[in-house]
Amino acid sequence: MKKKLFFSLLILVLIFVLWRISKSTTYQILGEIYPKIDTTEKVVALTFDDGPNKNTYEILAILKELGVKATFFVNGAAMEKNPLFSKAIVNEGHDLANHSYSHQRMVFKSYSFIKNEIERTDSLIHVAGFTKEITFRPPHQKKIFVLPYYLNKHNRKTIMANLYPESYAEKPINADNMAKYVVDNIEPGSIILLHVMFRDESAKAIRGIVEGLHQKGYTFKTVTELLQ
Repeated sequence: MKKKLFFSLLILVLIFVLWRISKSTTYQILGEIYPKIDTTEKVVALTFDDGPNKNTYEILAILKELGVKATFFVNGAAMEKNPLFSKAIVNEGHDLANHSYSHQRMVFKSYSFIKNEIERTDSLIHVAGFTKEITFRPPHQKKIFVLPYYLNKHNRKTIMANLYPESYAEKPINADNMAKYVVDNIEPGSIILLHVMFRDESAKAIRGIVEGLHQKGYTFKTVTELLQ
């Protein structure tokens, strides 16, 4: 009876540890992971997850007006629906980065599934005209064993973020509060994550974030530029 209880507790502890590892933004079992870039320069990266979709042109217009470049972590399935969105992102000088094909959680998935998700999206990114290093961000920020193994084997970098203005504790979550949160918590080398393709308040927050950080002396780079 004691032995069964011991193994039950051991399994629960193991599950808890794996759960914490899967959701960690600062640690993974293999390979390089970047929640931010280690630098003393006042440089940051503005990153957008998901899409692209019909809101792409509006986002690009905002960025062009503000004179900043961003990194778009895109889904292959969305790219296939309208390739023009991805090409527009590249033509405006922004980074295209890989956020999987189907946006499924890459936890307890087979190696072949993960390989197909990443490489299929890589191919679409190349077709869109992006020629720089393709970085990767896990869907839902989740990873445990097989995904880090694949990324490490192929010398791929895992890009997370250290600022998530859409999920900070203070309410309400609106454009002004999100911008204030970023400006108040910014650090050199920070990576900011927003879901501007599907959240109107996040798209509206871009202007406040950029203008607020410019006032503090920060400049914006793409993720590949920051990594250099």
